Amino acid sequence: MKILVTGANGQLGKEISRVLACGKSELGDIPACFLNAQVTSVDIDELDIADEQAVARFVDGAGYSLILNCAAYTNVEACESNRDTAFRVNALGARNLAMAAQQIGAKLVHVSTDYVFAGDGNTPYGEWDVCAPVSAYGKSKLLGEQYVRDFCSRYFIVRTSWLYGYEGRNFVKTILRVAKEKGAATVVNDQRGNPTNAADLAHHILKLAATQEYGVYHCTGSGECSWYDFACKIVEYAGVNATVSPCTTEEYPTVVKRPAYSSLDHMMLRCTVGDEMRPWQDALKCYINNMEGGEKA
Repeated sequence: MKILVTGANGQLGKEISRVLACGKSELGDIPACFLNAQVTSVDIDELDIADEQAVARFVDGAGYSLILNCAAYTNVEACESNRDTAFRVNALGARNLAMAAQQIGAKLVHVSTDYVFAGDGNTPYGEWDVCAPVSAYGKSKLLGEQYVRDFCSRYFIVRTSWLYGYEGRNFVKTILRVAKEKGAATVVNDQRGNPTNAADLAHHILKLAATQEYGVYHCTGSGECSWYDFACKIVEYAGVNATVSPCTTEEYPTVVKRPAYSSLDHMMLRCTVGDEMRPWQDALKCYINNMEGGEKA
């Protein structure tokens, strides 16, 4: 099997490439069909997914049977001031990969986000719920989803949220840095969602990709919390002597309107390949215990 991983330098891309290389994740063995797979991992320096012709040339004749699209413009604030870039990467990039996958008969896994929802509810969103993004980032990602549906017949759209991994920047590393440097952190307590360990997400993406259970999936850490709750557990599990204080969104203004409630329900996982996503607390504790020396201490 030949696999193309885009966005390979990001948190999820790095984790998927690592799992494919060693044949198992923190949750266990990956499907046997991926053992000894030939994996091509690329980022923007090797392939600009927003360039339709470049994508077509890259996949033509390469024999890929699976494309895992982990590439995205995820800086939510920057998306507001660079909307063209956000839509080029998150929407047109997804379209280009979808068309290329369809042309060569490959499966496509496209990673999306909880930001496609308005975030004004109080119960977890199902895969069937109406999308109504309130930010440029969410709108660009939703259009990317629509393009995948329009141009590829063998797709998995996997929505996730509050992602953290061993590579790159994320909320966990930021809180640990601030807590160690300042001995205190202030975090919003009125936005709720699902922290997600990239190791768990990578495992489930590969479980799905080994099947023909095409469609839209929600894949996040099990259970919900606020950013404040999340930060408190980060500091606790890392053993950092710091104080975490709650604040409201109004007290911590940003240029982006963020979903107040974006918890996702995993109905499609439960009904198909099974939901093995760990409780977010367990996945976080494992992550912190496995962090390389110097980041945790």
